[in-house]
Amino acid sequence: MTIQEVKQLLAQTTIAPEVLQTLTTDSRLGVKRLLQSYQKRQAKLAAKQTAFNKRLEFEQAFWKKGQLVAGVDEVGRGPLAGPVVAAAVMIDCNFDLWDVNDSKQLSAKRRLELYPQILQAAVAVGIGVKDAAVIDQINIYQADRQAMRQAVLALNVRPDSLLVDAMDVPVKLPQVKLIKGDARSNSIAAASIVAKVFRDTLMDDYAKRYPQYHFTHNAGYGTKEHLQALEKYGPCPIHRQTFAPVSNFN
Repeated sequence: MTIQEVKQLLAQTTIAPEVLQTLTTDSRLGVKRLLQSYQKRQAKLAAKQTAFNKRLEFEQAFWKKGQLVAGVDEVGRGPLAGPVVAAAVMIDCNFDLWDVNDSKQLSAKRRLELYPQILQAAVAVGIGVKDAAVIDQINIYQADRQAMRQAVLALNVRPDSLLVDAMDVPVKLPQVKLIKGDARSNSIAAASIVAKVFRDTLMDDYAKRYPQYHFTHNAGYGTKEHLQALEKYGPCPIHRQTFAPVSNFN
């Protein structure tokens, strides 16, 4: 084979072991480099799969008992504007999106790519949204819990238990609270991605209505640009009136 043919071969998903063995005996420097690059990629993939399987341990404990479990997570506790959004995601043993991880560990581009894949691969997905008015009325912690409850109740398949990222959801279901759960459970990680993309999309829509606050860039968080806009224009209807420094304008 030519070097180019070897390159094309090593770009394939599966390669017969005997073919790889033959390539290891090839003395050409170009082939050796291509083989080293291939082996590094395979090692990274193996590590990613191992980490993915590790993040399934909590789910598998329920699956072994024949039970359904949903992961629950939220996004949007800290911003000065916009809603808090929660997601509940139920997966099964066929779920194989290896890149699903804590949404904060992924680029915006990768989250957007994974979002529809999660919706398609999941057994069920539920969304909960509580807007700024509710947050101001009952406080962010309680609004967060109510958004999670809404997300769980929106599932079209009822889970037997919940895996929750360091919170308790006000529903009558057994729950396992996991510190940094979005990095320890694939179903919570999937929920974190769904919630993040859903909220970012909402904030992009709000940015069209209130362009002066640049919500597309800050998602409602208190960036320098956002604070300068608050100083100049004051708060808009989706700002959280009980959050400082928004409350300074009341």
